[in-house]
Amino acid sequence: MPYHTHDCSEAVTILDGHAQILIEGRAYRLSALDCVHIPAGTAHSVRNADAKNAMIAHWAFGTAKPERHFVTREFRFEDHGADDPEASDPEHINRFVNAELYELSEGALFCDLFASRFGAVGICGGYGRFTAGSSLPCHFHEYDESITITGGEAICLVQGSEYRLSGCDTAFVPKPRTHRFLNNSDSDMEMIWVYAGNEPDRTIVDAGYCSGSLLWPA
Repeated sequence: MPYHTHDCSEAVTILDGHAQILIEGRAYRLSALDCVHIPAGTAHSVRNADAKNAMIAHWAFGTAKPERHFVTREFRFEDHGADDPEASDPEHINRFVNAELYELSEGALFCDLFASRFGAVGICGGYGRFTAGSSLPCHFHEYDESITITGGEAICLVQGSEYRLSGCDTAFVPKPRTHRFLNNSDSDMEMIWVYAGNEPDRTIVDAGYCSGSLLWPA
């Protein structure tokens, strides 16, 4: 992808392979589950750093209608490799190896990869890993959410409707619909989640609102 800008925040999370991210000439190498946030108006380019293997990435934008504005300006190349940006640089990188994991419920481990505290505007998101048999409680958000299943198989319950997701299937759950994710398999399930809000927040409710045995107020 050649140099371009957006009019909104962008977060790029590497799912597989290795990427070279160039931001106004500053080049960083990212590996699986590393994430870079690029502010609005900042010129950047995304490349596959491996000549022999595919690179797969997840993109998130702080707008419902993302657009690219291609840039012809040339930048002086600076190879930062696996280093992080300087405090004065507009971009922010969260490397998964250093990410803080927290347990939302038993067996459901999460980490935040982009949010307002990392410079993002209007979006936040991260990675979740569900061990065999684990789940999140029924909950809702005050903003829209998308969830992409990047490993294993998930059961998604949304106010009485049940869906099975795998292989980068993505669920969109508009606010404030009640929902939950379950891993009923015998192996791990993984996801990338994105909220249309600045910081993660959840309101836990009775499980019946997700299964459909209780009626959620209109």
